[in-house]
Amino acid sequence: MRKQFRVLTVATAAALSLALAACGGAGSANNPSGGAGGGDIVIRGCAPENPLVPGNSSETCGGDMVTAMTAGLIRYDTETSDPKLDIAESIETEDNVNFTVKLKQGYKFHDGTEVKAHNFVDAWNYTAAYANGQAGAYFMGVVKGYDEVSKQDATLTEMSGLKVVDDHTFTIEASEPVSNLQVRLGYSAFAPLPDSFFEDPAAFAEAPIGAGPFMLESKSPTEYKFVKFVDYSGDTPAHVDSITFRVYTDDSAAYNDVVANNLDYTNNITSDFLVDEQYKADLEGRNLVRETGRFAGIVFSSNDPQLKDNLDLRRAISMSIDRQLIIDQIYNGIYKPASGWAPSVVSGASDSACGDNCKFDPEAAKRLYEKAGGYNGTLTLTANGDGGHKAWTEAVCNSIHNTLGTSCVVNLTADFKEFNKLVDSGELQGIFRTGWQMDYPSIENFLAPTYGTGADSNWSHYSNPNFDAKLKEAASARSNEDANKLYQEAEQMLGMDMPTSPLWYPQTVVGWSDRVENVKINAFGVLDFTQISLK
Repeated sequence: MRKQFRVLTVATAAALSLALAACGGAGSANNPSGGAGGGDIVIRGCAPENPLVPGNSSETCGGDMVTAMTAGLIRYDTETSDPKLDIAESIETEDNVNFTVKLKQGYKFHDGTEVKAHNFVDAWNYTAAYANGQAGAYFMGVVKGYDEVSKQDATLTEMSGLKVVDDHTFTIEASEPVSNLQVRLGYSAFAPLPDSFFEDPAAFAEAPIGAGPFMLESKSPTEYKFVKFVDYSGDTPAHVDSITFRVYTDDSAAYNDVVANNLDYTNNITSDFLVDEQYKADLEGRNLVRETGRFAGIVFSSNDPQLKDNLDLRRAISMSIDRQLIIDQIYNGIYKPASGWAPSVVSGASDSACGDNCKFDPEAAKRLYEKAGGYNGTLTLTANGDGGHKAWTEAVCNSIHNTLGTSCVVNLTADFKEFNKLVDSGELQGIFRTGWQMDYPSIENFLAPTYGTGADSNWSHYSNPNFDAKLKEAASARSNEDANKLYQEAEQMLGMDMPTSPLWYPQTVVGWSDRVENVKINAFGVLDFTQISLK
């Protein structure tokens, strides 16, 4: 379990700020060679969906690049995921509603201009505004005034909860109490934007800049090259001179290039190479398995009348799935069976929220199935066909069939886009896959966006007033520890209602060439671009 991140109160902020600011400096454990090194490396990448604007890069391909080139108020420790102050000198609050943010002076963007308070305020307002169509707008919802600027017919462009005090100070008024705001602020959508962005957003999209350890030098449809920012102001300078993201559309091709030392790093070793631990033989001494903040499960469609109002049936299906056997067969035992809705790497995670409902128990499952009246017809498990889901969905269906005797078939859509259309349309019956990768390391991120009434990612359409009230109570808590206890109580409600069934926590498996060392993966499954170095 990670250490808890305490809310910065006025009484303790100064001392804690100093402690946080001192962590992770050059020459520390985060930078074992103190910034020395050099050379050029090439790693696996994929084509970003959008230009590399922090508030519009919510998908993995662009997100990884944005991580390399940006800095924010907060950064997350690679090993522990603990939030640490970065551009922020302090973040203070007395009530978890009103926050005062003070910035370090002299922190530079890649164009040499200083990061100032208005660069955060202007960036967040831009991201929130409906007219700008930013993918990360949702994350600004914590700020008062978000509703007024994010609605389709909005005439306002500035949230009332953001105020610039001076060049190095701004205030945040939350729309309601939020106990984990400091944790959230490390997410890339909260990164600042330089003045040049607002002067010409289109030009910026072609040549984006941030305040991080790497700056973009060139890009093409197949490669994005980032070079070390020599005037980087933070505590985690780069070790190599450049990192080139080479775009691969075939994971196997990237894997084979790493094995042959034609590529320095791949962030995805598929299940084909996990069988019999082939990757360990191919990449002896140059592979790593890291527990990350990812969740995988199945959703019981709220549009299926047999499942919607039949808790015993949902429990029976969940208990009929032999999670460990499937993990052993499909993922060579690397993944971890889920015991709840949040993996252990996040603050506040519980190891018992799902209880017996997530334990394989054929006899109990059969009793519940009979009590529930069974499932009439064929149970359908739907997943996108372009995500490597065929093997495990078939294994889940087989487990359900072998345990309960009900017919279960897999329905694979052409791609993720088609799958999302079906989910959004409300046409799906039976069960369908779900997954979540954390935006920030907090149990709240696995509950509120996915199970709160009307939440954007609430694919089960779960609605429980008591659950919503508990989320609100947790957000109002005085400390992160108190909040986590309340979030755990909310998660227990999911265990009683079972709108979804947790399956496992996917682990990240990576590999690298024999040219590099100091390969570290954070809890998001992303390479620490500042630590990797050439031998």
